[in-house]
Amino acid sequence: PLDLWPLTLIGLGVLVWLTGRAGSGRAAFATGWCWGLGHFTVGLNWIAHAFTFQYFMPAWTGYIAVVLLSLYLAVYPALATWLVWRLRHSGGTRLALAWTAAWIATEYLRATLFTGFAWNSVGAIWVPTNVAGVSAWIGTYGLSGLTTGAVALAVTAPTKRIGITIGALVALAAWAFWPSADRLLSTGPELRIVQPNVSQAQRHDRDFDEESVRRLERLTGPPSAEPRLILWPEAAVPYYLDEESWARDRLAKLLGPRDLLLTGGTKMNYDKSRMRLLSATNSLFVMSPDAQLRERYDKAHLVPYGEYLPMRAILGAIGLQQIVQSDVDFVPGPGPRTLTLPGFGSVAPAICYEIIFSGQVVDRRNRPAFIFNPSTDAWFGAWGPPQHLAQARLRAVEEGLPVVRATPTGISAVIDAQGRLLAALPMDKPGFIATRLPKAEAPTPFSRFGNMIPLTLALLLALAAVAPALRRRYGTHT
Repeated sequence: PLDLWPLTLIGLGVLVWLTGRAGSGRAAFATGWCWGLGHFTVGLNWIAHAFTFQYFMPAWTGYIAVVLLSLYLAVYPALATWLVWRLRHSGGTRLALAWTAAWIATEYLRATLFTGFAWNSVGAIWVPTNVAGVSAWIGTYGLSGLTTGAVALAVTAPTKRIGITIGALVALAAWAFWPSADRLLSTGPELRIVQPNVSQAQRHDRDFDEESVRRLERLTGPPSAEPRLILWPEAAVPYYLDEESWARDRLAKLLGPRDLLLTGGTKMNYDKSRMRLLSATNSLFVMSPDAQLRERYDKAHLVPYGEYLPMRAILGAIGLQQIVQSDVDFVPGPGPRTLTLPGFGSVAPAICYEIIFSGQVVDRRNRPAFIFNPSTDAWFGAWGPPQHLAQARLRAVEEGLPVVRATPTGISAVIDAQGRLLAALPMDKPGFIATRLPKAEAPTPFSRFGNMIPLTLALLLALAAVAPALRRRYGTHT
């Protein structure tokens, strides 16, 4: 989150150099695994902060959780280094192709296997620069692969080509930071994004519920002559809106005759007798001024151990629990959806964690006008929220759609369809953003074909990298 992207390039360069010096495939795998362990332990340190909000284990166990998760995630760069080492006799260009292909494949696997954990792809370092625009064509995983391949090409370049390498790096730096033309906000609908600054500890305090709602009401402000789309964070209200009509009536008083409220909340699911609670959904509700719920989106990509306990019957029996303690699990919704907002167009909700999954946030059959990312980043200390924001900016570039974020404690933001930050509220400050929705871009190549593009690119580059060796082997036999 520090925007020290040159350190990432240096770190990748060291990884490439060490992999080239590895004496065996096992040594190459170990090199990648050690590199990944350091990379993820540092980058995911914010997870430890979440453990300060539960009581059944000491807070210091959060640091053990970070290391244990990193031990697993490090397998993916280790697999990439092992694959590249298999082509250790290849020249600079073919080796760079191999690095690109291997990194794309392993980042994609990390984002999909065992529900996936896509946090902090290497391509996220380019968010403050023009380089991020490449993800509109090849997605985040493709951008990560090209970054690693370019570093490999520079590290393995022959000495006689060092001048060309330096020139290419200077040109890349100039392009990355070349000022882009300012883009004015559109004349789209008026937005009111509310950040109440309710901490995670306060959210757990039932006595604070009334104050939490009052803050939301105060920052929402009185109705205006112009229709407003009012956006509240994930799980903003402590009520069950689908069950409690009095709560809907209270919130409806905030709305003008043409306003809509989008707010996070929880929906409880009961058995047919409504006597037994079965599960819950982490939901986004669309409420109209007549206190009716017009649409609902249920979060599909849930956080293991945060929103549900995997294999509850087994793990619960041995004493393991969720970080957010509950007797029932959240259950997933059906996946990306486009909700219709009368008078305001359409929206693709991506609740909290869902925004990090490249190619999995928009229904491609029904393209929305924007993406709404309500979140609860109060869990994640100082480093998690800016990382989360950076990944939301990449989704904007990939899909060619503006992204709007609302969080209780920050960073709430409006992001245009080129990934630029148009407005933001700092962390741990109450406030609101009153602005207009930026325009969507034309559909990008990535928005049309998704991760088929980087995966196809990885396959073609892998074939190009191994083709000469295959020709030598099988051509000789022929």
